[in-house]
Amino acid sequence: MGTEFANKHIGCTVHNCEHHCCGEEYCSLDKIEVGTHEADPTKCQCTDCLSFKLKKG
Repeated sequence: MGTEFANKHIGCTVHNCEHHCCGEEYCSLDKIEVGTHEADPTKCQCTDCLSFKLKKG
């Protein structure tokens, strides 16, 4: 699946991610993994999209 597919169930504003849908504020993946970098997360800033891949080029 390419980045031309906008998954309307996953909003995304990270334009430098390889999975960001070009031209729309959505992810192009069917499913994402969300994780944390904290032992005891208490704020949304403690969570991470583990599906993030830096866009090439």
